[in-house]
Amino acid sequence: MPKDVMSMAEVQGECEIVVMRVFDAPREMVFDAWADPKQLVQWFGPEGFTTTVETFDLREGGAWVQVMHGPDGTNYPGTAMFTEVQRPEVIAYFNRGGREGAEEVVFQSTVTFEELGPEKTRLTIRMEFPNAQERDENVRNYGSIEGGRQTLNRLANFLAKKGVAA
Repeated sequence: MPKDVMSMAEVQGECEIVVMRVFDAPREMVFDAWADPKQLVQWFGPEGFTTTVETFDLREGGAWVQVMHGPDGTNYPGTAMFTEVQRPEVIAYFNRGGREGAEEVVFQSTVTFEELGPEKTRLTIRMEFPNAQERDENVRNYGSIEGGRQTLNRLANFLAKKGVAA
């Protein structure tokens, strides 16, 4: 497993979850891993999950329709509407989805890609929920803090396979 340069995932503020990791990889490479659905499906989601992308139109107003498949066979369909795309700095989207058959979860995600040097990038995912109760239910019902850590660990492994220490 690649060296974890610096990572964190926690509840922050009134109604947010923040997941962050520093990668030893150029910002454009990290951005492309998120912006290219062929790359995204190779690492997106917690350990043991796979992701099927049905639609991925990375532009403001575009949609990302996907299904995460849990290791126990549970499906987690989701639809994201992109609200901001600035290559290679930010991807923001309004997310709707959750466990198949369960009440829908809604939140705004903002993913930022901060260049810390020519070969170092800080990726930060900020998930903002309508209120603290919905955020806390997401943490409890979906394990979103640990899932966020695992997802960025999978991204680090993916980048390492591309020949970059992450």
